[in-house]
Amino acid sequence: MNRAIPSDVLGGVKRYDVLDIHAMFDAMYLILTARVKKTAGAFVVGLVCLLASCVSAPPRAPGIGQPVSWAELPGWRDDALAQAWPALQNSCQKMPARDARWSELCADAALFPAPDDGTARAFFENMFVPYALQGPDGATEGMVTGYYEPVLMASRERSATFSQPVYGVPDDLLVVDLADQYPELRGMRLRGRVEGRRLRPYYSRGEIDTRNGAFGAPVIAWVADPVELFFLQIQGSGQLQLDSGERIRVGFAEQNGHPYRSLGRHLIERGEMTLDQASMQGIKTWAAAHPQRLQDALNHNASYVFFRELPAGDGPIGAFSVPLEAGYSIAVDARFVPLGAPVFLATTYPLSAQPLQRLVMAQDTGGAIRGAHRADFFWGSGAEAGALAGRMRQPGTQWVLWPRGATLPRPLP
Repeated sequence: MNRAIPSDVLGGVKRYDVLDIHAMFDAMYLILTARVKKTAGAFVVGLVCLLASCVSAPPRAPGIGQPVSWAELPGWRDDALAQAWPALQNSCQKMPARDARWSELCADAALFPAPDDGTARAFFENMFVPYALQGPDGATEGMVTGYYEPVLMASRERSATFSQPVYGVPDDLLVVDLADQYPELRGMRLRGRVEGRRLRPYYSRGEIDTRNGAFGAPVIAWVADPVELFFLQIQGSGQLQLDSGERIRVGFAEQNGHPYRSLGRHLIERGEMTLDQASMQGIKTWAAAHPQRLQDALNHNASYVFFRELPAGDGPIGAFSVPLEAGYSIAVDARFVPLGAPVFLATTYPLSAQPLQRLVMAQDTGGAIRGAHRADFFWGSGAEAGALAGRMRQPGTQWVLWPRGATLPRPLP
């Protein structure tokens, strides 16, 4: 069912990259047409260095390892890179704040609102260097799952049909950014509630659900199915089709601080289903057949997500605070992969050996996404995307693309 990534994918490491003759001419054309009225900058300098073979090995950092050649990325030459351009433009809403190199790069990208594949390829090969990823365990492969934006029927008013609350952030949820006091804990937050003079863990899923809609948090809307609400929380965003005809979008706002625990793994361990049945569709089938045991099973995952209402016109917003692009955005472990960065992903389609090798953007995170090569592939919105996401559990490898001359990011703890 799953095809392992070929053993030669992470072959010999090269210290610099040499463009083929087609990429050289593409790059020259870009310079002549796009930068006629601009002063020579990093784009030109980068090309000159490439032609003169003056690119030295960038420094090595944990998470991002050694630079590799473009030829070592399986399927790179065949990828329709122009299709990743909208996702790159979304990343460019935030990346220029990192350093001047990103600012220059994104300004250059803005010159080409709709490039063809050749132009996009020349841009990426001139402006970026691909790097292997390294985790603490030395693994060169990880698991790639899928996620999507569900669309749920809902109502602004509670009724016998719509009885499951989609909660906003409760007033008593306290979030402490630990980096304010301990810089080495950058990216880590403590969530809880104040009881007297002490900080206590926040309420678990079971404690929240037993209040039957009377929990102290604003209700954005009401949905019909507790299982659909559970998966809405796992996905982190979704659309609510209201009975009034209005459609609204909700996105992740906060979480109760409890670690994510897999419902599928729990049901397997209890003997409720086998490994090949533990997909989203399989869990929904089990829930329909065992309604009396459903809440107890859901409570195994004490993690609970609170939402915020988003403008209906925007795409779902990921952890990088930019819209996600179906098929071209992924969730990553930000300890190893910098959010916003281009990533070349080599995996396979769900339940298939067909290669899925393409350039994507790291624009989201997830509670279950842990590891240098761990990724969650965003399939889009609706039932078809949900079917693909629910069946995806494939081996995969990632390479980070980082701008030439830019300082490599330090990893999160």
